[in-house]
Amino acid sequence: GFGGVVYGFSSAGEGGGWSEPVVIISIAAGVIGLIIFCLRQRTMAQPMLNLKTFKYPMFVVGLLLVLICMMVILSSMILLPLYLQTSLAMTTFAAGLLLLPGGIINGLLSPIMGSLFDRFGPKWLVIPGLAIVIASLAGFYTVDLDTSSYFIVGMHILLMIGVSMIMMPAQTNGLNQLPPELYPDGTAIMNTLQQVAGAIGTAVAISILSSGVKSYMEGGADLSNPLTPLLAFTSGVQNAFLFAIIAAVVGFIVGLFVKRVKVDHPMSSS
Repeated sequence: GFGGVVYGFSSAGEGGGWSEPVVIISIAAGVIGLIIFCLRQRTMAQPMLNLKTFKYPMFVVGLLLVLICMMVILSSMILLPLYLQTSLAMTTFAAGLLLLPGGIINGLLSPIMGSLFDRFGPKWLVIPGLAIVIASLAGFYTVDLDTSSYFIVGMHILLMIGVSMIMMPAQTNGLNQLPPELYPDGTAIMNTLQQVAGAIGTAVAISILSSGVKSYMEGGADLSNPLTPLLAFTSGVQNAFLFAIIAAVVGFIVGLFVKRVKVDHPMSSS
C-alpha cells in the first residue's frame, strides 16, 4: 500500500503530472491496499500492527506533527541545494557547506530539547518551534538571484532550531499516552509514516517547483534574456516553499491541541 502511494507521488514529482494514468493507478492501488490492511488488522485476534493506537488523541496529534515536520524538512532539504546550485550557481561542495551549520546545530540541540521537554512539557516547545519554522520558511519564500549566502545559512539554522523543538517533544509526548503493550505498534507506525510523509513532501515540492518553472516560462517571460531560466527556477522554488509554509501553518494549528501526558511509566525523552 505504501509502495503504491509513494510511487504515485514520486512519478508525479518526476514530471509525469498528476493526471497521468500511472500516478492515478498507483495512488489508488496503494490507498485500497492500505484500507484492506487496516480492515484486516481490526478483525485479527493478534494483529500485525495494532491500530488501537489511534484511539489516543495525543498520539494522533504527535503523529501529525511529526509527519508535517518530515514533509517540511525533506522538501526543504531537496529545494535548498537545487536553488543554491541552479539559481546562485554554487558548486555541490559549497552548497553542502552552507547547509552544514544547521545540521550540526540540530544535532547539538536534541539532548537539550529532551531536558526542556521534561521540565516544561511539549506545548512550550512545539508552539514556539512551529512559529520559528514558519518564520524561516517565509524567509526562504523571499529568495531571489541576489540572496546572500549568510541569509540562507541563517534561515536554515532557524529552521533546524524550530524542527528540533517539535520532533522529539511531539513524538515522545504522543508515545507516552500509549499503554506499554502498544509502544512497539506506536513506534512502528510513527517510523513508517515518517518515511512516507517525507517521500510525499519531496514529491509534491518537486512537482510544484516544475509547475512553477513551466508557468513562468509560458507567462510571457523574455526568452531572449539569459537570466530568464534562472528567474523561472527561482519562481518555482518560491512556489514550493509556499507549500511548505502552508504545511507548517497546518502544523501550528494542530500544535495548539497538544497537552502534556502524565503517565506512570513514560517513554524516555532522551
